[in-house]
Amino acid sequence: MSKLQLADKVICITGAQGTAGRAAVKLFLEKGASVAACDLKEEEKLGEMKTFSELFGSERFLYIQADVTDEQQVNEVFSAMEAYFGRLDGLYHNAYVNHYKRIAEQSLASWNATINGTLTSTFLTCKYAAELMVKSSGGSIVNNSSILGSKPLGGNASYGAAKAGLEQFTKVMAVEYADQGIRANSIVPGDFRTEIDWQTGTEEFKESMRKTSLIGRSGKPNEINEVAAFLLSDAASYITGSTYPVTGGLWL
Repeated sequence: MSKLQLADKVICITGAQGTAGRAAVKLFLEKGASVAACDLKEEEKLGEMKTFSELFGSERFLYIQADVTDEQQVNEVFSAMEAYFGRLDGLYHNAYVNHYKRIAEQSLASWNATINGTLTSTFLTCKYAAELMVKSSGGSIVNNSSILGSKPLGGNASYGAAKAGLEQFTKVMAVEYADQGIRANSIVPGDFRTEIDWQTGTEEFKESMRKTSLIGRSGKPNEINEVAAFLLSDAASYITGSTYPVTGGLWL
């Protein structure tokens, strides 16, 4: 079997109800993984995810409602995963918060909410995921960053700072856990949206993307998730501490 597949791997996806997260749950299940989908939204609001247990088997899908900025809840997430699956092979961290505010207009509460939701959530999920991965003889962590972590854009001071911190945190994690068989990498998406969102977008927006992206459009969620799947797979066994841009050449 191709090493690009995820067969027999147990993967946790945070921010599972977001645009990239929802698509990743389905994609990873199709690639053979067992998936623990974690999100703040209540289980009754799962939508499409309600069908995954029927399509792929209840033994391969678990939904956990949790706030990944709360340490006790994060600890409980991975305890529940260990009880259900017995191990953890991969973490795909998508959860974030972005309060779009110019610096002079941003309150401390707004700043803290973005830092906690984006950077602190990364620290907590990676810390407890790594503990379970060590018991499982290693694994792979993929943290979703943003092009705004390196390209400054007004109104994104807190979000950009959090994503820049996420990338550095991921590299340090790669250093600290290498001898325990854990790889850690980050993905840097540019603008991405579903096909429907792209088609229904304004012509002004589409034209701006044609001018600023070498590919001439926004990315699709699974164009990001396929890179994450690669980094989580055994095909990426020699890759750690890296940052992967998936931007369509945006702003080049």
